[in-house]
Order: sequence, then C-alpha cells, then structure tokens
Amino acid sequence: MVQSADIFVRASEGVWDKTPDGNLRRILCYTDELMMVEFAFEKGGEGWMHSHPHVQSSYVAEGLFEVTIDGRTETLKAGDSFIVQSGLRHGVKALEKGRLVDCFTPHRADFIST
Repeated sequence: MVQSADIFVRASEGVWDKTPDGNLRRILCYTDELMMVEFAFEKGGEGWMHSHPHVQSSYVAEGLFEVTIDGRTETLKAGDSFIVQSGLRHGVKALEKGRLVDCFTPHRADFIST
C-alpha cells in the first residue's frame, strides 16, 4: 500500500515542486485510493490542457480561474469547485494569483518522487 508518512499534514511541512507548465505543486497527503495536492499559480499561469484516468475534484482556495473541461469554459473564484471525470480534457488559466486544492482518485503515482 502506498501511503504518505502521516495522516496529519501541516502546511509548514509541505515541499513545493515546479510543474512542467511552470506552476508550483505540493502533495499534501495520499493513500492508494485518494490524493490531495495543492497547486499555486501566478497571474496568467496555466495548467495546460490534458487528460488522465483519475477522477479529479478541485477547490479554488484563492484567486480567480478560467476553467475548461471537455470544451466548456467557466470562470471560478475562491470558494468555487469543479469535478473532472476520468479521461476528459481539461485545463485552467489563473486570471489572478491563486491556489487550487485538487483531489484525485486513485492517487497520481506520476506525482510521487521515487
């Protein structure tokens, strides 16, 4: 079973990594079935259009984002959320500096450093 070091995670303990699209990401916690990840964007930052087999739910923790899922685009602000079903193409653009908290099921093995 894959599992992070602890079931309680403090923000001060997280490690930020650069994403291929130029943003920041830190894994908060995970098990085989579920992973929580925080993403930080500068104004104008983009999460490139992509798809994956995981179901994803996202919470806008801070900022304003243009979110595109399967060809549909909406503008979401802090407190809003969205779900991406498995296999759908999706991406985001930060209209102002902001953060997203994403949950994936199952966990994103490609995010875990070996």
